[in-house]
Amino acid sequence: MERAEPQPNLIKLTDSEDLRLREPLQNIRGLDAYDSNGEQIGTVEDLYVDQEAQFPRFLDVGTGGLLGIGKKHFLVPFEEVSRRVSEEERVIVNQNRDKVLGSPDFDPAEMPEVDFQRAVYAYYGYS
Repeated sequence: MERAEPQPNLIKLTDSEDLRLREPLQNIRGLDAYDSNGEQIGTVEDLYVDQEAQFPRFLDVGTGGLLGIGKKHFLVPFEEVSRRVSEEERVIVNQNRDKVLGSPDFDPAEMPEVDFQRAVYAYYGYS
């Protein structure tokens, strides 16, 4: 599989007031994320965007927890996501739920370093 190179210039979309995505439809924050079998994984909490290309590289998918306590976050490469026009309120992660939930631990309070980005890409089968 081809993929984008890990980027040192990522920014969390919610942390940038003036960054605009090249394609507004790529802003999928707040949408529910489902796996390839139709099982709900969680919600797209945020996007990590390549500032130069104005293109999302990763999704922060949050799942579980009650009132924010115990919630887990997973970083998913943007290449793993598809969206059907008929399903405006959801995105599909092209993996099963267990694969996403087994991905490397992610703390959304920290910016993902290039090595962590590589680990996430490798986990999803990108060379």
